[in-house]
Order: sequence, then structure tokens, then C-alpha cells
Amino acid sequence: MEPTKETSEEPTKKYYFYVLLCADNSLYGGFTTDVAKRFATHVAGKGAKYTKVHRPLKVLFSQSFDSKHDALHAEWAFKHQSRQRKLAFLKAQGISVEK
Repeated sequence: MEPTKETSEEPTKKYYFYVLLCADNSLYGGFTTDVAKRFATHVAGKGAKYTKVHRPLKVLFSQSFDSKHDALHAEWAFKHQSRQRKLAFLKAQGISVEK
């Protein structure tokens, strides 16, 4: 009789790019492995320096990725767009940016 191998497959870890609407109507793009937890951290004033000053109101958008690299690339690409292009991106996702 052959010994059996234990297989402990972990669920595939997901990485997220997300966009927040802030109180001053600005947009913030970020990266995380848990959008709800990260949003709570931002709301508590313990997230990024930007969201300490520009208080976040809600999560407008999030997208999951299988690789950290891809999620970070999406964040970088969003942050390096003009506001007009950020709004166009969100509109293409069916998201209206209004308080």
C-alpha cells in the first residue's frame, strides 16, 4: 500500500485595486487584499496620508486580480491619469461620481 499525500490547497489569494470618493469630491485609488477592511482603516484616519486629509465617503469601484503585480499596475495607471480620464474610466464601468 502506498502512502497518501496530503493536499492542502489554499484558496487563490486575490488582490484588489479600488477607488474611493472623498468628502471633497476627489478620487483616491489604492491597492489591498481586503477592500472592506482597508476602507474601514481609511475611515478611521489610519489609512494613507491622503485619506487622513481628504476623508473617504465610499468605495466607488473595486477590481480583483490574481497577481499583486497586476493590481499594483492598475493602481499606478489610475493614479497617473488626469481627473477627466479617471472620471471617464469610472463612467465606462457604469459608475457616476456624485455625492
